[in-house]
Amino acid sequence: MAENNGLTYQGFPLMRKDRLTYLGSMADEYVVLLQILETKEENGEQIASKVSVELQRTDPNVRAKDRIVKKSEKDGFYTALDVGCVWLKRALGQK
Repeated sequence: MAENNGLTYQGFPLMRKDRLTYLGSMADEYVVLLQILETKEENGEQIASKVSVELQRTDPNVRAKDRIVKKSEKDGFYTALDVGCVWLKRALGQK
């Protein structure tokens, strides 16, 4: 489903497919889902202007709705990515 382009952010793998980006490994207990909700054009490029951030459990035995631990919307992809990374580190017990 997702493209593995070998990218990482602060030690976590990034997997991207269209407007969805996953931060973290599905082998861990939690991952972060970043979904681009809105874009704007700047200098001829489409830039994410509104991004949904969700900290999710990876347990396949839990209903999809119950997997969401935290959820927020942020302005800009990198702001959302930073928030998601902090949530993921805390959930996995990392510093």
